[in-house]
Amino acid sequence: MKPVNRLGRLVRLCKRLPKKWQSAALSRLFNGAVKFAGTAGIRITQADYQQAEMVLGNRKKVQNHIKGVHAAATALLGESVTGLVFGLNVPDDRLPLLKAMDINYVRRAKGSLKAVARLSDEQVAQIRSLEKGEVAVEVVITDEEGEQ
Repeated sequence: MKPVNRLGRLVRLCKRLPKKWQSAALSRLFNGAVKFAGTAGIRITQADYQQAEMVLGNRKKVQNHIKGVHAAATALLGESVTGLVFGLNVPDDRLPLLKAMDINYVRRAKGSLKAVARLSDEQVAQIRSLEKGEVAVEVVITDEEGEQ
């Protein structure tokens, strides 16, 4: 799939690097633009036009009072992974904007977190072609035990 914006072109360049450097390069690029994600230490492990994956370590700066990843940091991870996969598809002349976020905390997370956001072929086509629209992006966040 062809990049439709500057972010897509930068991600494509990062993917030309040796595999072991790609995650660090993508993460540095993203965290430089999204300062709060950089402060939290979010790391991109995979990014393309239909799926993005990020991880957030259970480190002191993002912990709550019981030494788990704070709910707000979990929300930041979900918003970040959504923004990346959505942002890869938005043409440069349009403004991506988060309008709403629905989060259900169903259990206490244990350890580091991984978030995966996916878009269908239809959603990608809609984002790339419509001047205005809404797309609901589903995100699944799991902990070190693989539990949501």
